[in-house]
Amino acid sequence: VQLQASGGGLVQPGGSLRLSCAASGRSFSPNGMAWFRQATGKEREFVAAIGRSGATYYADSLKGRFTISRDISKNMGFLQMNSLKPEDTAVYYCAANRPFSAWYPEKHTTYQYWGQGTLVTVSS
Repeated sequence: VQLQASGGGLVQPGGSLRLSCAASGRSFSPNGMAWFRQATGKEREFVAAIGRSGATYYADSLKGRFTISRDISKNMGFLQMNSLKPEDTAVYYCAANRPFSAWYPEKHTTYQYWGQGTLVTVSS
């Protein structure tokens, strides 16, 4: 099972980016999918998560600016980021939870599979 994150880049403050996460692997269909981020010198933090039912969870500080979605048929997850701020600069990681396993959306330890990360830089 592999996760491939993409879509990061340099964007000006106030701009938008859409991150994608492709999950591959024989018959792999994640339970929950999530995004975490880690800024230089800081701990990894939860951004957003989505379950197979479509239920979504967000870090309180990001509600209203970020939107998580997924296409189960294509085994893909997405993170739409709007009104980006310099403090959103970080490496963003996608994560997936094994099918039929316990899932605690905001806990990074609940995710067995991780992508390599994609760098988002918000700067003028």
